[in-house]
Amino acid sequence: MSPNTVLRALSDPTRRRIYERLRRGPRSVTELARHAGVSQPAASQHLRTLRQAQLVTDRRVGTVRLYRTNPQGLVALRTYVESLWSDALTAYASDDSAPRKRGRK
Repeated sequence: MSPNTVLRALSDPTRRRIYERLRRGPRSVTELARHAGVSQPAASQHLRTLRQAQLVTDRRVGTVRLYRTNPQGLVALRTYVESLWSDALTAYASDDSAPRKRGRK
């Protein structure tokens, strides 16, 4: 999955609230809708986007569908952020105008 897809999925505040709730454990659409303050159909739409971004998975338990986070969904985003950090550190280290630590006297 591309980091852009993951970033787009998490850019919506309601989807982030749903995702954050799922970090605490599996939840039903009804629970997630209530927590996010949206209708059940709206929560389902948000969950579909999160599922397409591979951030969540779902499974049926009787008549209820439970959603949970998918740790693999964050791999592309983590790799992207780590590359930004690495590039920033490299640029900082090679910048002659960077402040230097003073030696002890």
